[in-house]
Amino acid sequence: MFLLLPSLTIIFIYFIAAVLPAVFLMRYIYREDTIEKESTGLLVSLVFCGFGAALIAIVLETLGQGILSAFLDSGSPFYTVTWAFLVVAVVEEGAKFLLLKARTWKSPEFNYRFDGIVYAVFVSLGFAAFENVGYVFGYGLSVAIPRAFLAIPAHMGFAVFMGSFYGRAKVEEDKGNLFARNANLWAGYIIAVLLHGFYDTCASLGNVLSTLLYIAFVIIMYILVFRKIRKESRSDMPV
Repeated sequence: MFLLLPSLTIIFIYFIAAVLPAVFLMRYIYREDTIEKESTGLLVSLVFCGFGAALIAIVLETLGQGILSAFLDSGSPFYTVTWAFLVVAVVEEGAKFLLLKARTWKSPEFNYRFDGIVYAVFVSLGFAAFENVGYVFGYGLSVAIPRAFLAIPAHMGFAVFMGSFYGRAKVEEDKGNLFARNANLWAGYIIAVLLHGFYDTCASLGNVLSTLLYIAFVIIMYILVFRKIRKESRSDMPV
């Protein structure tokens, strides 16, 4: 029994290192929702939606990798770009978006525009936490710190842009403007895909130019994201 204690302690440390960054950012976005807090039950269900999106992504990305490898050389830069944009970004952001909409669009709690950001971020951080557990347990604590400052906030960043348009789409539906509703829904998804694809491309190519672009992209995106959160929170409006 006593031999199991060190192993259990290590598992606990790894688990906390993997999920704590996502929990911290969930708390941050929850605090920014200043007018009307969402229920705990809804937020927990959105985290589980993120888990589900991660599982869907694993299956679809495996299929996508097999198809892509049949047509392109896996060592070529074109393969990396295509994989990042048309497989990873399209699949991951698509799975998040579909489960986000299925869970929240008709929810009576979706009654403020900023709710769209809260919902999208909780789904995305649920996804990121699930993914991060695999990385930390697979590669060790050495990946926990860089992913805490890069990958996890990046998922939140993609979600903030998706969620801002998602909230606007809900406002437009309330006005009866279905064209604007659909345009905002598509805009949120497409922008999240483009951001995600560019992030993964720069992170994966590994040359000097891509590394410099990656650093610049991360810095600029994080500045814009946190500014956008504050702005959207302070200008929130009912649906």
